[in-house]
Amino acid sequence: MAASIAASSFFPGSPAPAAPKNGLGERPESLDVRGVAAKPGASSSAVRASKTRAHAAVPKMNGGGKSAVADGEHETVPSSVPKTFYNQLPDWSMLLAAITTIFLAAEKQWTMLDWKPRRPDMLTDTFGFGRIIHDGLMFRQNFSIRSYEIGADRTASIETLMNHLQETALNHVKTAGLLGDGFGSTPEMSKRNLFWVVSQMQAIIERYPCWGDTVEVDTWVSANGKNGMRRDWHIRDPITGLTILKATSKWVMMNKLTRKLARIPDEVRTEIEPYFFEHSAIVDEDNRKLPKLPEGQSTSVAKYVRTGLTPRWADLDINQHVNNVKYIAWILESAPISILENHELASIVLDYKRECGRDSVLQSHTSVHTDCNSESGETTLHCEHVLSLESGPTMVKARTMWRPKRTKAQETVVPSSI
Repeated sequence: MAASIAASSFFPGSPAPAAPKNGLGERPESLDVRGVAAKPGASSSAVRASKTRAHAAVPKMNGGGKSAVADGEHETVPSSVPKTFYNQLPDWSMLLAAITTIFLAAEKQWTMLDWKPRRPDMLTDTFGFGRIIHDGLMFRQNFSIRSYEIGADRTASIETLMNHLQETALNHVKTAGLLGDGFGSTPEMSKRNLFWVVSQMQAIIERYPCWGDTVEVDTWVSANGKNGMRRDWHIRDPITGLTILKATSKWVMMNKLTRKLARIPDEVRTEIEPYFFEHSAIVDEDNRKLPKLPEGQSTSVAKYVRTGLTPRWADLDINQHVNNVKYIAWILESAPISILENHELASIVLDYKRECGRDSVLQSHTSVHTDCNSESGETTLHCEHVLSLESGPTMVKARTMWRPKRTKAQETVVPSSI
């Protein structure tokens, strides 16, 4: 019905029905611009003006001073409404009524759909850019785990969680108003061609979120000696408050032109010191010495080796070196498949030695060791990794701890703080 009304409004060219005759077989005295008979007794300026023009158009006869046609109030002038531009215009009131009818029908159908979220965590604003909390010393941002961020076991990969850490670090700098023209560089750092590079990182993973879950990431910075900065993270479930991951890292400055480490200028220290928050996400840090493969015996010492690893163009960041998260993927390339299938990564310690460019060719080495946890009775594994250039120099050294994969009923509840 609504469609037919709208069509009749848009196509006024079809002949309109003739006006009905009165009892004497005559047409009504006046018609409006649409050919509709005017109401009896209704007078308008347009009708009066048309009568006046009709009266004036008739020539006088016999010089008598009277027109051949009497005044309109005594005599009816039969006429048909000519087809003018105004007659061809659609009836906008009918068109608006048709459009309104269509939208009301569509709205009714939409409200009948079961679109409401089935889980409370889906109501969380997961698309925000984060906010400053804790008296301006901490930054918080939520992320939703996407379908392309999960692995074969239907949980988020370690690379996904590490990317969340990096994203919140950059957004923290941006939200605080300290972002220059570099990748996390402050304005004073940009003036001196300086940028941050990570030197060490440690992460402890309590559990892995699944597809559709929302995670809440907190991050903050503090001083690390006289010439470094420390950044910590705490990822938790925003619904239950349970800890998902805790991480800490140490950063130093590098000159973009010379590619050498640099001291922190006083101007830069003045910029970042107001945001320092002395709190450690990981209380007991793993400071054990990381492995070192003997020169010339790399392939014989490591039991598992993966060679021919090369960076893709997409692996480079705007500082023209490989993103630090990519190193983790390369380290796990040499881990035996039996570990990946039956265990999950519980912790990782990384020691970055040098940057990797786009023309580098690397090899990944992994040594596996078995541990027995006397408290839980579980047999855990720890692996030692070395990622090096095929020409010899070491890029990254790492240690990973693995635990048997658990069901949701076996997951340990870890209360969160701060």
